Parts: sequence; structure tokens; C-alpha cells
Amino acid sequence: MKLSLQWIKQYVALPEDLTTEQLSYDLTMRTVEVESAVNLADNLKGVVIGTILEILPHPQADMLRICMVDIGKQEPSTIVCGGSNIATGMKVVVAAPGAMVRWHGEGEPVEIKPTKLRGVLSEGMICAASELDLDALFPAKDEREIMDISSFDCRNGDTISNVLGLGDIILEIDNKSLTNRPDLWGHYGIARELAAIYQVPLKKLPKFTLPEGLDSYPIEIQAPDRCGRYCAMVYEGIENKPSPYPLQLALWKCGLRPINAPVDLTNYVMLSVGQPTHGFDLNLVEGGIVVRKAQPNEQLKLLDGSELKLTTEDLVIANHQEAMALAGIMGGEKDSIGDETKAMLLEIANFNPLYIRRTATRFQIHTDSAIRNEKGLDSQRVDEAMAVGHHIICELFPQAKLVAFGNQAPAQTKRNEITVSLSWLEKRLGQKVDYNQIISLLSPLGFQVKKKDDDHIVVLVPSWRSTGDVSLPDDILEEVARMIGYENFEFIAPKVVLAKAVKQDDFDFERTLREYLAKSCGMQEVFSYPWINEKYIQAAGFDIQSCLALSDPPSPETAHLRPSLIPAVLEGIETNHKFFDSFAFFEKAQVFLKGETHPSEVTEILPVMPNMLAGAIVGKSPETVFRQLKGILEKLDRETMIESCFFKQEKKPTWADRNAWLNFMQGDTMLGSLGILSPVACSQSGIKHVYAAAFEINVDLIKTLPSRNNSYETLPQFPLVEQDFSILFDKDVPWALIEETIRKNVYRLEFIEEYHGDRVPEGKKSLTFRVWYRSDEGTLTSGQIAERSDSIIKKLTRRLGGQI
Repeated sequence: MKLSLQWIKQYVALPEDLTTEQLSYDLTMRTVEVESAVNLADNLKGVVIGTILEILPHPQADMLRICMVDIGKQEPSTIVCGGSNIATGMKVVVAAPGAMVRWHGEGEPVEIKPTKLRGVLSEGMICAASELDLDALFPAKDEREIMDISSFDCRNGDTISNVLGLGDIILEIDNKSLTNRPDLWGHYGIARELAAIYQVPLKKLPKFTLPEGLDSYPIEIQAPDRCGRYCAMVYEGIENKPSPYPLQLALWKCGLRPINAPVDLTNYVMLSVGQPTHGFDLNLVEGGIVVRKAQPNEQLKLLDGSELKLTTEDLVIANHQEAMALAGIMGGEKDSIGDETKAMLLEIANFNPLYIRRTATRFQIHTDSAIRNEKGLDSQRVDEAMAVGHHIICELFPQAKLVAFGNQAPAQTKRNEITVSLSWLEKRLGQKVDYNQIISLLSPLGFQVKKKDDDHIVVLVPSWRSTGDVSLPDDILEEVARMIGYENFEFIAPKVVLAKAVKQDDFDFERTLREYLAKSCGMQEVFSYPWINEKYIQAAGFDIQSCLALSDPPSPETAHLRPSLIPAVLEGIETNHKFFDSFAFFEKAQVFLKGETHPSEVTEILPVMPNMLAGAIVGKSPETVFRQLKGILEKLDRETMIESCFFKQEKKPTWADRNAWLNFMQGDTMLGSLGILSPVACSQSGIKHVYAAAFEINVDLIKTLPSRNNSYETLPQFPLVEQDFSILFDKDVPWALIEETIRKNVYRLEFIEEYHGDRVPEGKKSLTFRVWYRSDEGTLTSGQIAERSDSIIKKLTRRLGGQI
């Protein structure tokens, strides 16, 4: 979203020493992310006003003229120009040497230099609007028309940025940071934030009071769950004419194209307070406004010329004969402002954001109006829009008169009330805050704070923040923290304790599986949405009724969750086979089946969600792709360390060819299937002129082999010392007990033999073992070796009764 700093300053007096960089930083740290701040004048340096004094023919080109232009210097500049509308005495825009222009409105900007054109030296360039990116403000009748600014009060040599009012900073706001802040989709909302940040007053919007004796305009809201408020302001004396330049400039700065005064005023209101509005030609609205659901298959042609076939899920603004507009999104072509409009019905309405979003997504219509309405606007903002709209109408059309008014409000936005503990706030902020500080931080934002007791406050949230943005104590915490400034909190490093890594065999297996398919087999890993188009579900042979349905689907065609990964495989093949003759891909993801699981606790109810692995190989030969895929699965057990697998024909998958399929088995368990896609599956999916072998395996059923635990050990820095022992023990003393007794005294221990014979006393055994001594401090001496040997003998003698 683009914002004009000059426009913002109409509502708030910012500190005089405030730089653009500091403003961008403060706004980013406390409210929304400022992606860029651009001074429009920076791109127009060296572009000045000139007057054409004389026009001479070019000696070598019929389409070119030699113009003598006064640009405020002592001598006129000679400029060769091919403009179709140049005339003596005309004020034009001249790019002097050193200026940057976009040649013929195309490509990257280039620097103007004195250049000979057909043998005549040209000392600059007389510009068309497109060459300065001003064609939306000064539309040309043909590509050779140059800018005529004779109507502007200016002198030769004046910079174009000063003359046209382009010395403004345009703030580019990241739309993602505005997703949950519907109050910031207009200049007034941003001005409110800046007023709070810099503790300066916010100017009030124009006041509006309905004149007495107005006729009541009929409004019928048949879908109150989708339209919470609808206001109609009827004006006579409207004229379809171009807007004055300041209004056109204000819209252009924010990225909107000026159209005409009645349409531009609706866009101006939207950019001011964030409330979309729409103008209808009153003569085409028969019998009043009806806000209703669309009829099944009802037709509506929009302003952009697109023709829609509507459903009962869509909301329309209608008269008593037909639909006139797609509510909250775009007006209709027939009933909107036209060349002959003399009276206008100005619509200012509040809609349920859920239904606006659904309709906009289904038809892929993302207008400025739809973007704002789907965020959730408060119904009270309609009053602000009425005031601003009436004010601008009176300025544009002094002769206009408000003759009728209608207002229906079945569902007003209720202000949220939140109780917050001060001690709770202090604990989470990490610093002390008091009641008066909370008031000073929140009041400029429109919050009303009252003291409940010594530790609790009650916060009344403004209507523009009560549509889903601020509803919890945590939201109040965020408001307080951001207004203090996140950069003003002391950084306290968290205490981190690094423990031994946990070996997770499931994750290791999954990684090995992916690496085998991607690296060894050259397959591309893909990721698909959990919802899938119905045609691919049916093409794979699944019953739609057996699939889980979404309560709020992205579109009617993707209203079900995938029961298998094969539908996604079909979609992947259909999408890519138009561009590649052969390719291979796989996906590991969950599928969703009817049933209940409780992964964390009993109250958590989720569907059955097995982990599946699926993929496909696509090529020109069915035999080749089948054998390639079979070969990949044949090596799967050896490459991924799972129990042995084999192929068998038990149950044909619904999507496979009747003659080319196999089941993938592990013992008595069928893990999955592979096969050539059947002609039916290919035909219903739109797959043509290629063959594909696909597979799907239930990963949860796979039994993996026990994996060894590898450990790291440094190599000895000094020579090891090896020594053998032969010691008598009672027969019932096990080797494990001997090993446990001396293991900590040696670097390595190895059993050699156990001896029973004539020279060994009855009930005894002679056990021989070998030990290795190690030292990381130096080579062991004979004394150190003897000391360690004595220690071993003493332990075995004392604890286990051993004898040398």
C-alpha cells in the first residue's frame, strides 16, 4: 500500500525535525513495516518548465521539428522534437542534459545528453508524460503527444516537481503487516498511529449532520448476516467531469488512476479513512436498494467487462429488478457512474469479511475495495466515510444537493471490553508500568482505560480495533509494549543448556528415504496443498462422499481434503507434462481419512492422518517408466535399512491399469501399490501423449531394521600399553562382572580364554584377558604401568576373590 506523507500531514502535525528515515524506523518498530520511502522529486531532477519560442522545420526529417525553447537560461535551447501537438507559446516539460527519462515510456531510465539528431544538435528533450512516468496524470491521445502544461501557473526554468506538486514522500507499506489491522488501510489510520507515537494531537475529520427534512431512501437488507450496515446518500446536481488536479494528484500518488470526479471522490474517501464506497447512477436504480444473496446462476457484468455466473454464496447489491454490483468488491457495468450521470447514489456499507473473501477468491477479483472489506471493517467507520464523502462532494460540486438518505444497520460493531492485571503486564513486560502510564500510551490510540481496583484496569477497545484485532489481555500487552518501543526493552539473553542430542529413528529414516529418492534416484520432491480439486479425486477412483469436507474451502472445487496422495500426483503430472516429456517426482505427506484420533489429549479430536509416500515417473514408454519405478522400489529396503520387501499381486489400486500393477509387500503387510496410470485416470485428469507409472506407500506401516549408534572418540596421542592377565576365579563368577569391575581402569578390555584343567583347583577356573592402558599426558613409564596393574589385581582379589 502506498501512502502520501503530505496527505498524512493533513491530519497530524509531525515534529519539524523528524527525518523520513526516523519516521520509517519508528513506524516499522511500532506499527507496520515501511518497505521504502521515496521522494517523487528525486526521479525528476533536471526536468524543468520551458516555453516554445519558435518552431522550425528539420532539414533532413519530415516528422521532426527544431524548437527554440526558453528554459530560464540566458539563451534559448535548441531541441529537436517529434511531438504531434507542439505549438509556439506552449509550455512544455524539458529534460535538460543530465536528467533521467524513460525513452518513449519503455525500458530503464536513460540520461539525456546533447546529441545530434539527423545532423542537428539537440540540447535536451521535450517530454511526453510516459517518459516521466506521469501518463496516468496526463494521458496522451497518441504516442507522439507531448505534455502541455500551459494551464499551470509557472515560470520558465521552474522544476517540474515544484510546479506539479511532486515534492512528496511516498511510503510503501508491506501489506502483510496490515493483515490484522483493518484500521490502517487509510491515511487517517496511519496518522492516528503517528500521533500516538510522537504524542502530538490528531486532527478531527470533518463533521457531518444530516439536514432536516430529507426524504428517506428505501433500503432492504435481506441478508443481515452478510451486511451489517448499509447507508445510501442521494445527491442531485452531480456532473461527470474530470477531477481538479489536486484530487487527481492525490490518487495518483497512492497508485490509483484518476477517472472522473464522481468516481475519484469514492476512491478519495477510501484512501482517507479506509472505507470503500461506490457510486450508482440514480436514474438506473429502480425502486431502492436491495442487499441480497445472488440467485443460482444469476448473471452480472462488472465494470471491468468480466461476466460472472453467481451462486447463493455471493452477495449482491440490487434494485428490485436485477443485481447491480458484487457487494464490497466491484460495481456493475450497467448501473455505475456514466457520461450522462446527473444524480448519484453514494453507497457506504459494512459487509461480513468472510463472505467477501470467499467471493473474491472464487472469482479471483482482488480490488482495493475487496482487500479492505475482507479485513473486517467496523460499522462505525461508515459515519467517518459519510463525513469525508459529503465534504469532498460539496467541494467538487458546489451546486450538488443531498436530497435523500437511507440507513439500515442490523448489526453494529460492538466495542470489546478487556480486564487486565497490572502485575500480569509487569511480569510479561519485564519492567514496571503504572495506571497513568497505561493511559498515556493507549488513549492516543482510541482506547479508554478505567481503574477497576489496585491491580486491575478495564480497557474499552475502539470500534476500529474490535473486529478481531484486539480481544484478549495479550493484545493489550502487545499494544503497551509496541508503544513503549521494542527497542527500548533491555535485552536479557535466555539461558540455554545444551544437552545430549536425542536420536530419533523416525526422523533419520524419513531423511534417508528422501535422500534416496532425490539423490540416488534423481526424483524431484514436491509439496502440495492438503485440499485437492475434485476432478483429481474422482480420476483416482475415490468416492467424493467418503472424503472429509472443509467448512471454509478455498474454492468450491477444492472443498475436500485428500484421501490419498495419488490425486496430487495426477495434478502434478497434468501440470508439468505440458512442458516436459519426461520427469520424476515424489511427495511425503499426510492424508486425511474419516475417523477420530487424539494425538495429545482426549479433547483434541483430529481425523485419521497416516503418513504416505507417493510419486511418479513420466515418459514416452510405458514399459520403461514401469521398470524404472519398480527398480527404485526394489532397492528401497537395502538403501533405507528396512525389513525385506517384495512384490505381489493381491489388490489392484483403483487408479492403475488392469494389466500393469503390483502391490508392495513387507511380510504379510501390504505397504502400498505401484502401476501404470489407467486410461480413465489419465483422461479425467487431462494427461495426454505421455505414460506415467505411479506408486503410493503407507510409511507408518514400514518396519525398519535396528540401527547402530555411532560415537566419536579421539585417537590416542601416545602409544597404548598392552598387558595380559591370567587369574583364578570361582566357577560361578561371570565375565560380565569381571568386565564391570575393571572397565573404568583401562582404555580397552578383551576376553581371551577360560581354562579348566588338572592344574586348576576344583571349583575354580583360570580366566585370561587382555587390557590396554592409555594416557593423554605422555608415554606411560614402567612404574605407572605397574601401578595400574596392581590396582586391577587388588580390585579383582578384593571384590571377586581372584588369585594370581
